Amino acid sequence: MPTKRYKLLYLAPAEQDIREIIKFHITQVGVQSARGIYQTIRQTILRLRDFPLIGQIHPDPLLAAENYRKLVLTNTYVAVYRVNGDTVYIYRVVNGTTDYPRLLK
Repeated sequence: MPTKRYKLLYLAPAEQDIREIIKFHITQVGVQSARGIYQTIRQTILRLRDFPLIGQIHPDPLLAAENYRKLVLTNTYVAVYRVNGDTVYIYRVVNGTTDYPRLLK
């Protein structure tokens, strides 16, 4: 029996985050690095279609109270998302070492 597949919806800030990450990698590390990081980010997020709860409940209490989840994408980047019905909403894709929770409050 086929499993349920969730829809993915990247909100505008998340799309912009990904563009900025790619620009950074192109200028700082090179095109190959940018391609690799892009593929890793997209492939990891695609897993949410089949496993929407693989990311942990966000550790920030205010974000957790709003049902935000955090998915580790690489050693550096995380996706912040919520599941609503049959859709996974990607809110941000950010450097996990920054004070990114303030972007969502």
